Amino acid sequence: MPVERITHDGRVLAVVLRAGGSEPGGSEPGAHFVTDPDAPLQLGELSHPAGHVIAPHEHNSGTRVVTGTHEVLHVRSGTLQVDLYGDGTAPVATCRLTAGDTILLMDGAHGFTFVSACRVLEVKQGPYLAAEDKHYL
Repeated sequence: MPVERITHDGRVLAVVLRAGGSEPGGSEPGAHFVTDPDAPLQLGELSHPAGHVIAPHEHNSGTRVVTGTHEVLHVRSGTLQVDLYGDGTAPVATCRLTAGDTILLMDGAHGFTFVSACRVLEVKQGPYLAAEDKHYL
């Protein structure tokens, strides 16, 4: 299954895109997002044939109110275990990511175990608030 949604108590904790899986939009060209349009961080895939052009553009400025922090992790090499938590201190789901896998962390808490040496690309909303940015379970 190319797109995995990990849920707990009606909340989407994470979305996983597996390497080598079929595209989220199948064989249809276009932009195929796996997040809802109202999600504060959008994750999708662009799929177009050679020669396709997206006109140069910029995004209009505007005020967006975002609560929480979403994170994207893309495993470049190695194996990473991601433990996902709902409201408690025990994990409610665990997934292993290998090279080429991508996860969007959307809700709840999370922890990581580097099963093997890893290189992981991380993207999250800023600015980083140092000691005020997170608390540990």
